[in-house]
Amino acid sequence: MKEQNKDIIKRLLEGAYDLHTHTEPSAFNRALDDFDLVKEANEFKMAGVLIKSHYEPTQSRAALVNLKSNLKTKAYGGIVLNWPNGGLNPYAVENALKTGAVIVWMPTRDSENCLKYGDMPGDFFKRPGISVLEKKGKLKQEVYEIFKIMKKYNGYLATGHLSVEESILLCEEGRKLGVNMILTHPEWQRMMINGETQKYLSSLGVLIEKNWLNIAEQSVTAKEMANNIRSAGFENVYLSTDRGQNGFETPVYGMMKFIEVLLEEGFTEEEIRTMVQEVPKLIVNRISK
Repeated sequence: MKEQNKDIIKRLLEGAYDLHTHTEPSAFNRALDDFDLVKEANEFKMAGVLIKSHYEPTQSRAALVNLKSNLKTKAYGGIVLNWPNGGLNPYAVENALKTGAVIVWMPTRDSENCLKYGDMPGDFFKRPGISVLEKKGKLKQEVYEIFKIMKKYNGYLATGHLSVEESILLCEEGRKLGVNMILTHPEWQRMMINGETQKYLSSLGVLIEKNWLNIAEQSVTAKEMANNIRSAGFENVYLSTDRGQNGFETPVYGMMKFIEVLLEEGFTEEEIRTMVQEVPKLIVNRISK
């Protein structure tokens, strides 16, 4: 880390959120557990971190961490609609939101789009891919049931690892119905979505998630990421890390690297503060039981 950036990064981390982290317990190899994540984030005075698990809800885990840790940094949770959670399961969505989930992700590892590229590291069972589309290209009825529940609880519905076509249609239909929508890491190799499309979706009120992992794994260059942020508008973007994999930097240090890269790409301190503090704060504060 460059010396001239240290103070800025420290200031930006204070009050920041990371709404996409991976921790133990998990079916996959993770670097730290829920308690360690929050403890480390608290050392840098972060406001909150969201625990994501591909195969189980995490809102109850987050509530337990908050109860037992009693730290200023808060843990948040959500649910991913993969097969172990019943796929496109409205009942799982209702239960998750009622018990405090902040984000509901459409299928990730188990999505039809993701499985077209083959298994991801650590996948351990064979399964058919999940699509949100009927054969005629329209959204399935279960998706509309999920939209209703999302609106009822004022939560955020994220696109997960859906295809470009699915992601666009889901966001368009969700916004028509007044649902809070998130476009998940559009710079990831398996669902690359160009800057113009990101700009279009942000104009509908869709929030755009940007992940440090996509730069770290060279799915996208820092310059390309910066261009896409500017295209969508930084006020419509939030930063996250997607970190927690064993053998790599932990989420907090991933966020430091992400902030430093964006400073080097010419973003101002205030612009980055909006993306790490103000926009994610809207997400965690929108939820209601």
